[in-house]
Amino acid sequence: MPEPGQLPISNGERLRVAAIADVHATAAAKGQWREPFAEISHAADVLCLCGDLTNLGTRLEAESLAEDLRACAIPVMGVLGNHDYHSGQPDEVERVLRDAGVKFLEDEVHVVKGVGFAGVKGFCGGFDGRMLGAFGEPAIKAFVQEALDQALRLEHALHSLETDRTVVLLHYSPITETLSGEAESIYPFLGSSRLAETIDRFDEVRAVFHGHAHHGIYQGQTRKGIPVYNVAVPVPKPDGKAYALIEV
Repeated sequence: MPEPGQLPISNGERLRVAAIADVHATAAAKGQWREPFAEISHAADVLCLCGDLTNLGTRLEAESLAEDLRACAIPVMGVLGNHDYHSGQPDEVERVLRDAGVKFLEDEVHVVKGVGFAGVKGFCGGFDGRMLGAFGEPAIKAFVQEALDQALRLEHALHSLETDRTVVLLHYSPITETLSGEAESIYPFLGSSRLAETIDRFDEVRAVFHGHAHHGIYQGQTRKGIPVYNVAVPVPKPDGKAYALIEV
């Protein structure tokens, strides 16, 4: 049987995957994540960054995080979060972090030791029968279209992988289960089950990581039973670390 928090493996070499979200790096706190990233390099084979990498989405904040990431000696995959868009500089934030070695998954996929990685930021809009529909004002239709576009981008990425094991990175949640602890009134702004509907169409997906829900819980699953992990920094993890560590 797998250890608690780990996933069963059917074929291939086990890959140790660390994941963290909502580090909210600031220029004033340079060095805050250097030790954890160095520790992760010894504990894991891959590090996944699941959005809100900066606090206000500025270049200086991205540079602060990039400096800390130099302590990480393993491949790093990432997606942006809503905070990374706040100052209107998401491309600059991404560029700085790419220069530090982060491979962003919004427009590409990557494979490490036979395990595929795909991801998008995701978007909000609600869950199951209470999802917001594209009806009424143009602003509502545009809002819903963004959620649909994110799900379609994820579907395209997953189709492009030819691995028998896949890991999905998101910022917004695909399920309500990991939102438990947040006020139910804000659930529609924390994610969308359109993401889960896409994920459940792919048998190869072994784990899904997301952030954004600071007051949520660590683990849930999609309707199909795919494990979903809320890796936002404030969320308690099984071993008390700021990051999650599982095997796929």
